[in-house]
Amino acid sequence: MDWLDENWTKSARMPRKGAASPWMARTMDWLNESVQKVPDSQGKGVASPWMVRTLDWLDEKGGIWLLKLARKDVASLCLTNISWYDRKEEQRRLKMDAKQVFKKNQVHQGQVVDLTHEGQGVVKIEGYPFFVEGVIPGERVAIKVLKVGKSFGFARLEEILTASPDRVEITDPIGRQIGTMTLQHMAYPAQLKAKQALVKQVFSRLGKFPESLEVRPTHGMDHPWQYRNKAQIPVRTVKGQLETGFFRKNSHQLVPVENFHIQDPAIDQAILVTRDILRQLGYSAYDEESRKGQIRHIIVKRGHYSGQVMLILVVNGKGLPAENQLIQALTEAIPNLVSLVLNSHTQANNVIMGPTNRLLWGQPVYQDQMLGLDFSISPHSFYQVNTPQAEALYRYALEAADLSGSEIVLDAYCGIGTISLALARQAGQVYAMEIVPEAIDMARANAQANGLSNVTFQAGKAEEVLPAWQAEGIAFDVAVVDPPRKGLDSEFVKTLIELAPNKIVYVSCNPATCARDCQLLAQAGYELQWVQPVDLFPQTAHVEAVSLLVKE
Repeated sequence: MDWLDENWTKSARMPRKGAASPWMARTMDWLNESVQKVPDSQGKGVASPWMVRTLDWLDEKGGIWLLKLARKDVASLCLTNISWYDRKEEQRRLKMDAKQVFKKNQVHQGQVVDLTHEGQGVVKIEGYPFFVEGVIPGERVAIKVLKVGKSFGFARLEEILTASPDRVEITDPIGRQIGTMTLQHMAYPAQLKAKQALVKQVFSRLGKFPESLEVRPTHGMDHPWQYRNKAQIPVRTVKGQLETGFFRKNSHQLVPVENFHIQDPAIDQAILVTRDILRQLGYSAYDEESRKGQIRHIIVKRGHYSGQVMLILVVNGKGLPAENQLIQALTEAIPNLVSLVLNSHTQANNVIMGPTNRLLWGQPVYQDQMLGLDFSISPHSFYQVNTPQAEALYRYALEAADLSGSEIVLDAYCGIGTISLALARQAGQVYAMEIVPEAIDMARANAQANGLSNVTFQAGKAEEVLPAWQAEGIAFDVAVVDPPRKGLDSEFVKTLIELAPNKIVYVSCNPATCARDCQLLAQAGYELQWVQPVDLFPQTAHVEAVSLLVKE
């Protein structure tokens, strides 16, 4: 304390305002007050052993700190430590008291301060956060407590006391029950701003990037409805009748649905037609408890540009009775049906499709276009569910790559070649990898169908294939990565850094893991130049993004 008193006097004569500021004055007052409590603290509260150690450290480091006074480092660091400690004390108090303070079914009023990555509003009551569905930041609401945990709780919206100007009438109350349209109460421009804010937040908080990082406005849709080109619909018995719909949130209780609003209307109609035919022919719905019943899921895929339809029946067994009758009824009733597939799934799990397919009628694939390229898509192939927005996503990836025609390009996690072939039209050579052998077969067929020979496809794990290419001496100018939600494997990141491409284009379906991976790449000498969010899933909290990293 003597050192602090002495240096406070000295700092007041400093030419820069830095240390000699009101912040330092408050710091001094807080330290003086707190040190008086140390002897009686018994290790609790503000006056804890932490304070004793802090004071000892201040005395020890005094000479070093004195050199930094003119740059405001002392005041800033003291204030940071004080704020951090105060927050921790508040958090500890709340963790200890939350279940005593808040009880189930109590009604509280509060302000919505933020949105979670799942689209729930954050309402803080006395500093304790409740997650609430159907609210918008800025609104004042009344909420009913549902569950109280150590760090956060859940509550239900009871009343909107002050509505946001971004609030709109919901299109479908069922969509809230089944969790398919968690943001439908929010005007679409506000959804886009919220997704941009979410991306900014994860890159700042998780990725540790500065606030100045360019996170562009979210690329949205002109018509943010009826955009899905694929549906995977469970089939269950409801009130003694085979029904199609979706599971209620956090359960396997089927809610019958006839209009999903975010699916292509032709897909909704195909599901209803299939449901009615299954009823007429006397097929039974799968029961998860008894593991009996025939029909587990109905899957419909439809080409956005081609209009071609693939229908997949996921069944609890290897076949169905009266298959010929079923084929005739479905092929006559569903327009543009080109493929009818039976998928066998007999395991007791939540995986939608089983491993084996049998073609009942038509062709084993359906066709569609993306960025002017033709693609054949099989039952198990991954294909983006929002074709126009996927095209926008890939255009941003091409913009980031900025190819001149001679570059050697890596495409990791290539799927059936959607990005690979777009890159190949502008690159010298593309090397693409994917863990699913069937997808690689499809990618090769798609390359041949589009007359592109400058693409090499390899099946295998990215973290295994890439080192093999490295051993062959292949050097990449540009790397494009489009990993699953878990992000990049650590070994893959290590090898990618060793290969040192000039640019890395990161296409992400999970901004949080993308921010984490970009920070690893930044530490290895890459500069993150911009992030472009793209809204592939309107009315939901999900957002995808393209990031450009350039070697410094």
